[in-house]
Amino acid sequence: MRQIVLDTETTGLETSQDHRIIEIGCVELVNRKLTGNHYHQYINPQRKVDEGAMQVHGITDEFLEDKPLFANIVDEFLAFVGDSELVIHNAPFDIGFIDHELSKLPKQPKSIANLCPIVDTLALARNKHPGQRNNLDALCKRYMVDNSQRDLHGALLDSEILADVYLIMTGGQVNLNINDQSSADDGAVSTSSGIKRLPTDRPALKVIKASDAELASHNKKLETIKSASGHCVWQDISQ
Repeated sequence: MRQIVLDTETTGLETSQDHRIIEIGCVELVNRKLTGNHYHQYINPQRKVDEGAMQVHGITDEFLEDKPLFANIVDEFLAFVGDSELVIHNAPFDIGFIDHELSKLPKQPKSIANLCPIVDTLALARNKHPGQRNNLDALCKRYMVDNSQRDLHGALLDSEILADVYLIMTGGQVNLNINDQSSADDGAVSTSSGIKRLPTDRPALKVIKASDAELASHNKKLETIKSASGHCVWQDISQ
């Protein structure tokens, strides 16, 4: 299965104010593995970048002056994504901007969603971690993904970071054989020689019983729980 993890940077927040895309970054996953293939392009938006947006991504009007227009790169971009599933954090934002750019061009699809299925990792994170912060920085901290180079937002760096977060959030490593990182196309767990089976005639494990002092301490703890809550499940099932 081929997936494209995608991020954009823009001149502002609202397509209704004709804000435009100024950077697209994509990385490729095949069967839940980064391939090293990527697409990255800066774009001349033919308008000024809002000061607030520039504070986020650091991309200036001067830097974009000699960059190609979206019309000049759209075919290359669409060829790279193909019909692959797009993985995007806060997908409605990026999809809205891509569709806004497509709407300005003849003979282009009305929406990228007509070509590619979409996975919104923000929606996934909110479902998995309700009531918590689920922006990309918060998810990096939660899943211990290194984002130390992310002083400013950048489409390619953010897509690389999001790919790591997405893989961990949706299951991480699918192959339990650490000696062979290859996995089947359907995600099945390998049962090759990397997994060692224990012999059925092995000696029984030694059972170490609690001492009288340990049992007394344990029962005292249970009584404390019962006194605090009026009920102790462990006492009920052990009677």
